[in-house]
Amino acid sequence: MLKRLLDNHFKLSEHHTTVRTEVIAGITTFLTMAYIIFVNPSILSETGMDYGAVFVATCLAAAIGSLIMGVWANYPIAQAPGMGLNAFFTYGVVLGMGYTWEAALGAVFFSGFTFLLLSIFKVREWIINSIPLSLRLGIAAGIGLFLAMIALKNAGIVVANPATYVALGDMTQPSALYALLGFFVITALAYLQVTGAVMIGILGVTILAMVLGHNDYVGLMSMPPSIAPTLMALDLAGAFDVAMLSVIFAFLFVDLFDTSGTLVGVAHRGGLLDKDGKLPRLNRAMISDSSASMAGAVLGTSTTTSYIESTAGIASGGRTGLTAVVVAILFLVSLFFAPLAGSIPAYATAGALLYVASLMAGSLAHANWEDATEAAPVLIAALAMPLTFSIAEGIALGFISYVAIKALSGRFQDLNPAVVILALLFALKFLFLD
Repeated sequence: MLKRLLDNHFKLSEHHTTVRTEVIAGITTFLTMAYIIFVNPSILSETGMDYGAVFVATCLAAAIGSLIMGVWANYPIAQAPGMGLNAFFTYGVVLGMGYTWEAALGAVFFSGFTFLLLSIFKVREWIINSIPLSLRLGIAAGIGLFLAMIALKNAGIVVANPATYVALGDMTQPSALYALLGFFVITALAYLQVTGAVMIGILGVTILAMVLGHNDYVGLMSMPPSIAPTLMALDLAGAFDVAMLSVIFAFLFVDLFDTSGTLVGVAHRGGLLDKDGKLPRLNRAMISDSSASMAGAVLGTSTTTSYIESTAGIASGGRTGLTAVVVAILFLVSLFFAPLAGSIPAYATAGALLYVASLMAGSLAHANWEDATEAAPVLIAALAMPLTFSIAEGIALGFISYVAIKALSGRFQDLNPAVVILALLFALKFLFLD
């Protein structure tokens, strides 16, 4: 009876898959992305947010997002708080710009709501097509470099220096050695196509540090911590500050392109595109993503987005939303492993951050380095993010440099109204709001 219901809803037979295959695919996807359970609370708690509450919010946001994507959109695509955006939330918006984490959650909510409107009124394609590929590549690489800077800083490998701004830290310290070991192990396991490479690296370093006396074991399982410290704590009024518009845009922009790229990439890998090469039910998938971001903000976490790690489940045979539902269930089970998450030191997640950074920085390989008017904005956007410690500032400088260089080079045919307007707005922000 249950098997028939699942087959009817998820159209398993139509997609030439079975319940067993979908369950295995869901477990595989979960193992490849479960590191976010440890990494997200570690990053967001630096803003002053309660670690346990963020842990619960992370698991619930991932479960809700994956469940909506699976049940409603029927895609084998899992969701969770996004890497890069959580770092921007903490180091860019709260610690960098001085906003409260409550106001930052408000900005996440508004970005999700705007994404929802764009999806409902079907204008997202126009926005995506309006943004030059070079800027998209530069922004993706910049987020990777931003994560790399955070990873190196958290591990003590890169430290502040009054003369040179940054310098090499003490490489004999356990934190630096453990972070590098984690990075090496994760990268090697990923190359060998070991499922759950990132999580294995994080847990392996944590256990080794415990054995050698550099980390304390606080337990494995317990009842979930209280989510009360972050539940409904978002400050919508605080997010209405004019200077926060660039922050809301940054959250929206990155989530929009991250989700679009992930959806198309995963669908292509799984043969889910229609005969015209388009993604059926794209609108449902986009609405699922934006709804998850809004729910995550209410629960107490940064932007929730679709995970490219879903390709691991696709490779294992996942073809329907049942895969995402299995991921959602496993995130709910993870709620009972809060003590384990609390045992993970920052240097254990630093290696994971550095590995994710190396993947994101790979987009630089696709830039057109033969055309200076395309290459220069890519470099500006990519370098500005880690050096200004802000994704928003990197996006702004990328747009401004693209329009200025194209215009001065007489390449007006490469410019469109959307890019020019955004560049002018960013320029005005720098002139009058900074």
